[in-house]
Amino acid sequence: MSFAGQIQAVTFDVGGTLMEPHPSVGHVYAEVAGRHGLTGISAELLNRRFAVAWRGLKDFNHTRSEWAELVDTTFHGLTDAPPSGTFFPELYFQFARPEAWRVFEDVSPTLDALATRGLKLGVISNWDERLRPLLRQLRLYDFFDSIVVSCEVGFPKPSPAIFQHTAAKLGLPPEAILHVGDSLVMDVQGGRVTGFHAVELC
Repeated sequence: MSFAGQIQAVTFDVGGTLMEPHPSVGHVYAEVAGRHGLTGISAELLNRRFAVAWRGLKDFNHTRSEWAELVDTTFHGLTDAPPSGTFFPELYFQFARPEAWRVFEDVSPTLDALATRGLKLGVISNWDERLRPLLRQLRLYDFFDSIVVSCEVGFPKPSPAIFQHTAAKLGLPPEAILHVGDSLVMDVQGGRVTGFHAVELC
């Protein structure tokens, strides 16, 4: 990249960039629902319904109540009572467990290589209070000089505020930071508006 010599830090999105739900969102949903007597709901069906519900979100701030509403939408018509009044608390906790996630194989070697080159590393993630403990359990936390979570700063990506906050925490101008993520809107456009370099993982 032509800007490689200017970069002093690399920041990363988390979901879809560093790790993904394992085996899938639908599998986790189906497993927890099954423990509450709701058998026969396929993981594939729940994956499709979750994807539709996720695409329909607007101004999602990753609060617990918003997650409950999203889960209710995913299960709408499949259960007698909405999950928010039954098994949602267990489901919410399940995604705080490392067993519900798979870190991509190239993540640790890549972070090691970047740190060895003297680059600062950071996280910029639209997430909730479960992220920091989860990164610790997955042995990723100590790679990062800065971890910025939307629920803590009050601004989700693609807001320039979360990127500006990160640059301040890293003590660098935006143009010295490369952001890596899997969303053209949230990561690439959000970062570039703020002055970051940004690339989309495909």
